[in-house]
Amino acid sequence: MKLNCDLGESDHNCSIGIDEQAMALIDLANIACGFHASNPDIMAKTIRSAIQHNVTIGAHPGYNDKQGFGRRSLSHSSTQITHLVAYQTGALQALCQCHGARVEYIKPHGALYNDMMVDCNIFTAILQAAVACMDQPKLMILAQPSNDLYQQLAQKYNVKLLFEAFADRAYTSQGTLTNRSIPGSVFVNEIQIIKQVQQLRLTGSVTSFDGTILQLNADTICVHGDNAASIAVLKQLHDELK
Repeated sequence: MKLNCDLGESDHNCSIGIDEQAMALIDLANIACGFHASNPDIMAKTIRSAIQHNVTIGAHPGYNDKQGFGRRSLSHSSTQITHLVAYQTGALQALCQCHGARVEYIKPHGALYNDMMVDCNIFTAILQAAVACMDQPKLMILAQPSNDLYQQLAQKYNVKLLFEAFADRAYTSQGTLTNRSIPGSVFVNEIQIIKQVQQLRLTGSVTSFDGTILQLNADTICVHGDNAASIAVLKQLHDELK
């Protein structure tokens, strides 16, 4: 399994995450595309860093909600979802072209990611955006005990999927991510993060919030660049997976 990380989420007025430290230790960079965070200069800087460290580049589009950091669900039609994902991915693709790189996959951010995993209309709208984008990037989604429905929809649009698990997030017994409003939903204990990654590597499973063992077939594991505990153990996670 490869490590991926949400990066490039700073702006002119604030700095989020420790991107340079993280970039040297990951395989895939989910780069914010300007709607929930970032701006063209930060995007370009993050692209250059990914190239320098030979890291695969992915677009990380979200709802147009910088105030809420893209973690609030916004009401959109399916067409609007397709447009906002294609728009942000296209912006990152254009900047990648400036630096001789390309966008290999799309990973929606925050509320858009969670909404995609519970609403097939939103998932389909994002698939349509991926098809419309140059080079037809893959789509990264949450690995769950059963991904049959998502695979069937993706095959219909000829979009390849990447399945991810999370190092620093708690799971519900249904295999979704525990809502961030619930205490303990984001791991801030370094030992807890390492333990979850070790379990994923050794058994392909996670233990949910209520103790249920969930089997996940994950291609990649996500750590959040704005979670200090994850960054603190990133080298250990890198070594664990290698």
